[in-house]
Parts: sequence; structure tokens; C-alpha cells
Amino acid sequence: MFNIFPFCFSVLYYLFHSIVILIFQALIPVAFYSVLERKIMASVQRRRGPNVVGFWGSLQAAADGVKLMAKEGIYPRGILFSVYVFAPIFALVVSFTCWIFLPVGSSSVLFDSEIGVLLFFAFSSLGVYSVLLAGWASYSKYAIMGALRAVAQLISYEVVLLLMLFPPALLAGTMSLAGIVEAQSYQGWYVFTCLPTAMMFYVIMLAETNRTPFDLPEAEAELVSGFNVEYSSITFAFFFLAEYCNMILMATLFTTIFLGGWSDSLFLFTLKIILICYSFVFVRALLPRFRYDQLISLCWEVYLPLGLGFATLALGITSSISFSTPVPYSILLEYTHQETLPYINAYFTPKHSGEVFM
Repeated sequence: MFNIFPFCFSVLYYLFHSIVILIFQALIPVAFYSVLERKIMASVQRRRGPNVVGFWGSLQAAADGVKLMAKEGIYPRGILFSVYVFAPIFALVVSFTCWIFLPVGSSSVLFDSEIGVLLFFAFSSLGVYSVLLAGWASYSKYAIMGALRAVAQLISYEVVLLLMLFPPALLAGTMSLAGIVEAQSYQGWYVFTCLPTAMMFYVIMLAETNRTPFDLPEAEAELVSGFNVEYSSITFAFFFLAEYCNMILMATLFTTIFLGGWSDSLFLFTLKIILICYSFVFVRALLPRFRYDQLISLCWEVYLPLGLGFATLALGITSSISFSTPVPYSILLEYTHQETLPYINAYFTPKHSGEVFM
């Protein structure tokens, strides 16, 4: 008789081991990225930045983490306590969960699927709920205004962001992230073949991660830090970690879809992610903040029509190429169930040859 307990134990051990590795792989880059951002901002603004804790300020993130964990939590009167505490935890969990869909090597992906792109955005879009719940549960007009701004911005740009992924997916012939990386190994980087789409995708990434010049949900001068204004200590640290984890996540996604991913080497893959993350900081140091009406107009009046146009253009190009290329009939038979063969024969087989033109 099959004993199910060793099997369940091995599965739970594998999941626990994978989750622990995933958390540490995400938290350590986030810690150093926050220090790197402060050093780059200080260099641009001609000041020193963090330089006391550790060599060249490298342990400043650890000191900030210890301070936030040891700090007393302050909970305003009238809040919905359970929702108030759940929102930052949920934001961090969503950020970590999205990493399981990103391939960082030929065999280093926890979950690969033919609809990996759709699954990634299905899970990443859940982060909107954490922002909305945080603003609603804080019982503060400034928090709810920041939450409403954030929800409108994130939902608007998620629509366009998904449209920008259609040209690379159509060129690769799959919506699997690992398949898109493998297609770029012989087709070339999609940042060259889909340059306008890649440029718009980069700008939309800034809006999706609430970075300058699209950091309206955290407009300090208007909303006193936005939806997380009533958070402190470890709950604020969760939002902070989720934001920086999302930045590295989107940089990895951009590298995977447009810059060839890990197809060159793991070192170049890491270097490309670092350069994209560096550009986030450089943009923050150079550009001023948009007005909110400019932010929404850019999405619905500029990027949405352009996204639809480029998606339609890519669909037309890939369709014309695929229908003009003869495909041997044996390939079609290999991927077709026996019950559908009569319909395939009647519909696809040309009368003048033994090949199928697709």
C-alpha cells in the first residue's frame, strides 16, 4: 500500500525550501538596491549619502531594517485593524509570488506555462487590492485619496502594459516567458525588432512601480505620503520592501522579454537587470513629477492607441509570414489528434500539392 506521508513531507519540504530561497533571493537585492539608490541620488545632487554604517554605507539597509522592526507600532484610532495589518502583508506576498513565473535560467523557473505572461499579470494585478485596502482601512482622507489615485493609475496602465507584450509574444509564437527567451536566442533581442513597444513598456514600468515621474500615489507635497501615511514600524517596512521588490521584478521582466533574458549568460542577465534598475534611479534624479491629468491622458490618449496599433501591426506581420511559409504536412499531423484529421484534411490541404500553407 502506498504511504502518502513521505510523499507529502517531500512536497512540503520542497515548497518550503523553494520559498525560503526565493525570499532571500528577493530580500538581499532589495536591501542593497535601496542603499545603491541613495548613493546614486547623493552623487547626482552633489552630497555624500549614507557613509557611516559599514564600508561605504553598505550596511545602512540592515540598520534601517533593525530600526523599523524595533520601532513601536502606532495605530490610529478608528482603523479597521485586521484589514490595516493584512494590506502590507498581502502586498509583500504578491511581490514574492510573481517571482515564481520568471525564468532566471534554463532550469531555474518554479512554474512554467504556455500562458506564463497572462499568469504573471494575473497575480501582479492583485497588488492593487493591497493599496486600496491600506487606504480604506487607515480611516484617513489623505490615505484614501492616495489609494484612489494609485488604483486609477495602476489599473489604467496595466491595460496598456499587457498590450505591449503582444508583439514579442506573437513574434515568439508563445506566451511562455521561457519560450520568449528561447526565441530571442535565434531571432535576436526584441528590443530592436519591437523598439517602440520596448520604449513604451519601459515608461509604463515606471508608472506601475509608482516611480518618478509617475509617483502620484506618494505625492509628499499633496497627500503626505499617500496611501501609507498612517503606517509605521514593520508594517511600513512591508510596503517599502514590496515597492522595491516590484522594481527589481519589473526590471527582470523587461530583461526577459526584450533583452534576451538568460540566453546569453547568467552574468549578462544579472548585469542587464542592474542597468535597468540603475536607470530607474537616474530617471528619479533627473525628471520632475507629472500632473495627475497628464498621467491619465498619457495612458488613455497616447499609449492605448499606440499599443493597439503596434499589436495589430505585429499580428498582421506574423500572420503574413506564417501563411506564406510552407509547412510540411507531417508537422501538422504530429500536433493533431486523430479525431480531427478529416477536418484538417478538408480545410487545409491544397488541391495542387501535398503541402499545407500556413
